[in-house]
Amino acid sequence: PDTPQRPVRHAVLAQGKTLLTPQPRLRTGFFSTIRMDTLPSLVKIEDCTTSKGVAQWGTPVTLNDKYTVDLVIVGSTAVCPETGARVGKGEGFAELEWGILSDQGNLDPSTTLVITTVHDEQVVNDIPPNSLTKHDVPVDIIVTPTKVIRVPNRVPKPSGIFWDLLSPQKLAQIRVLRQLKSEIEERQGQPLPSGPDEVLPPVAQKSGKGKNNKKKNSGPNSQRRK
Repeated sequence: PDTPQRPVRHAVLAQGKTLLTPQPRLRTGFFSTIRMDTLPSLVKIEDCTTSKGVAQWGTPVTLNDKYTVDLVIVGSTAVCPETGARVGKGEGFAELEWGILSDQGNLDPSTTLVITTVHDEQVVNDIPPNSLTKHDVPVDIIVTPTKVIRVPNRVPKPSGIFWDLLSPQKLAQIRVLRQLKSEIEERQGQPLPSGPDEVLPPVAQKSGKGKNNKKKNSGPNSQRRK
């Protein structure tokens, strides 16, 4: 759902494909789908490539809906062209989405391609494969403004959710994960493991408008807070 992937979402919709995009941080739900041929003719592709547009025009997907994911696009801060090891923003949402989709049978980790789009400067050779945890998702293809790199020695992709790595704090933050955990525990008749506690980074808040907001952000320390 991040802004750097808007051109990718535009390309998917322009080619008549089905776009499956997650709710930001999985806060309000799970995924939504959009196909332009199912929308009113006056709706433009640009209107459907933002989080607001997805909320307005997308069709919500529930945890237990059945569909097949053919291709996954992830954002990266840095990516290795040799192994496909990537660094994201450090919150693990791409890995959680991959884990849920593979656990539910909506994607096959052994065949589903993973692609990232980055600037050339973000392609680096100093991400050691052994620095990845067992839930990290590597990429098969790297696309930059100047080239397409097909990763020759991609490290293995994970499958499912590693509950022993998932902290209670992260679980409390994501409703769809709590639902999945509850369903699995009911089927198995026993509790799933839990990961260690963690301190989650604060969620960025959008600034409001008006006098109250202006007053709040004024004063000698306002620049430091920003």
